Amino acid sequence: MKNIGVIGCGNIAETYFRAQNYFNNINFIACADINNEVAKKCADEYKIKFQTVDEILVNPDIDIILNITIPQAHFEVSKKILEAGKHVYCEKPLSANYEQGKELISLSKKNNLYLGNAPDTFLGGGAQLSRDIIDNNEIGNILTGNFIFAFPGAEDFHPNPESWYREGSGPVLDMGPYFFTAMINLLGPAKNIRSRGFRFFDKREYKAGPKKGNFFDVENNTSYMFDLEFENRSMIQGFISFDVQNHKRNHIELYGSSGSIIVPDPNMFGGPVITSKELGSEWINHSVEDKPLGKTNIINHSGRSNEEPKQSNYRGIGLSEMIYSIENKREHRCNGELALHVLDIIESAMISSKTKQEVNLRSTCTRPRSFDDQEIKKLLKN
Repeated sequence: MKNIGVIGCGNIAETYFRAQNYFNNINFIACADINNEVAKKCADEYKIKFQTVDEILVNPDIDIILNITIPQAHFEVSKKILEAGKHVYCEKPLSANYEQGKELISLSKKNNLYLGNAPDTFLGGGAQLSRDIIDNNEIGNILTGNFIFAFPGAEDFHPNPESWYREGSGPVLDMGPYFFTAMINLLGPAKNIRSRGFRFFDKREYKAGPKKGNFFDVENNTSYMFDLEFENRSMIQGFISFDVQNHKRNHIELYGSSGSIIVPDPNMFGGPVITSKELGSEWINHSVEDKPLGKTNIINHSGRSNEEPKQSNYRGIGLSEMIYSIENKREHRCNGELALHVLDIIESAMISSKTKQEVNLRSTCTRPRSFDDQEIKKLLKN
């Protein structure tokens, strides 16, 4: 077990603190935030030590720091953690741009430290069963497919949605990591991308909180369409948008040479996985409720299209698996090279949308090892 400090005490902190209930090697001992009052409240709630950011970086009792600050601060905070000689696990994305991500990878290697990065949802029962079906050649070679994330935008529920619409954020940086990481888990690294981006409104309306009815500025594109080619020659189309009220498409559909597969929501851990073989055959549901990271453990409907009210959410497994990897001196699955390749796809999508040209990716990565139930059970509390 490693002692963990937390920098960033916003909404996502609650989800990570819940990971202590699931995994046997996570032990949070201190927290910090740029807002000391927020950090003190968090420390009181979870009965851990409050520290300033400077104090937590030099705390000799802390082995790993979980960086769950806002995306625009990921690079600066992760760099400080690595320079302080501590392992870091960061929320997605790795940083706001590719060059910063490369710097973090270089620094982690130089200091012989682990750099982990969300999302870890691809380690869940739904994604891993989908991978088993593909790897066992049950639907042949994946030729093509599509994915979608689309909803009206954060202003529908968040009182301060501005950060989603500023440089260094947006729909691809926000939701792209889930889908691109899922694709790499299933298909391996990507090769190139073509993209088109759209900004339909220069201003958007607050729809929740004290500023409801007022408007704020939009700086970035709010919808993207992609053609993404993988090194295995699969060609996948994608659509990520903050401009859609409702839709009825599946999250991910992949079409193989002898069948098709519907992969469940990559923003969560569960299923079901759905497959069909020859033309006209029935679609078969494959439940993952018997898998340790597939069981339903929350009931909460956000109102988003195509989102099930019953979900499995085991965020923190990536951190837990990194801790186990540190102790056993092996590479962790949610590693920096994977996160950098995902960031490369994201930034290349934005570049392509501006230049109106296909962009070759600058990076590659090793496809993460599959994650079987016996490995997972080693990390679970009894």
